[in-house]
Amino acid sequence: MAIGDLHVGYPENRLLVEGLWSTTDQDWLIVAGDIGELVADIERAVRLLSERFAEVVWIPGNHEPWTPPDDPVQLRGEERYRHLVSLCRAAGVVTPEDPYPVWHGPGGPVLVAPLFLPYDYTFRTGTARNKEESPARAYRSGVVCSDEFLLHPDPYPSREAWCRERVAATERRLLAVDPELSTVLVNHFPLVREPTRILRHPEFAQWCGTARTADWHLRFRSRTVVHGHLHIPRTSWYDGVRFEEVSVGFPPREWRTPGHPRAVPRVVLPG
Repeated sequence: MAIGDLHVGYPENRLLVEGLWSTTDQDWLIVAGDIGELVADIERAVRLLSERFAEVVWIPGNHEPWTPPDDPVQLRGEERYRHLVSLCRAAGVVTPEDPYPVWHGPGGPVLVAPLFLPYDYTFRTGTARNKEESPARAYRSGVVCSDEFLLHPDPYPSREAWCRERVAATERRLLAVDPELSTVLVNHFPLVREPTRILRHPEFAQWCGTARTADWHLRFRSRTVVHGHLHIPRTSWYDGVRFEEVSVGFPPREWRTPGHPRAVPRVVLPG
């Protein structure tokens, strides 16, 4: 099963997480990023979930790498990410830095690949020709992601440089996977541009992924692709591959959307 964008800084969402339980003693839970912003909140959530599911697989969103001024842990960028990886490992949670586990339950065997692939501003706004022009249009419209102020790419010179490095390293790992295995690819940001086409504010798409992964669902034999970030939970299909957007989102505004699944994790396999 999979769920994402838990945002446990909201009291309603903390209660929601406290109510998540496995339905059997063999269920796995994919957590597709954005548990929260404060290290203590993230650690508390992963420890709780690891006690309730046979396996928990975590990937960071864009909120976990933030460095909020009110967090006692003031690590930035890669150092903060590695710190969170260590906390998850101590709780028995699988991270993007660990060997990819293979699901042998119903619908398996399938390799589950947690990915940490940020964005590089290649989902550009309208007819913007380059990275500089696209954010400039967003600033003029007033639609700007908070990452611009809280997500530091240290030691990389930019967020897009960090993205390039992560994409290259992850591609090498996926190319080494047994070609007989199908996969479930998990990333906080969608691997293709298409899910962002329905955003109310199209300027926000540039903070939603990278064009470098546009064919990964085909190249790496995906049975399903899991992502969050957009806060528009739904099932969609691209090139015959199922994409599951599994966000919980912000209460109460987004929870009022008709048909919003709230705390119900989405079944990934058998599907």
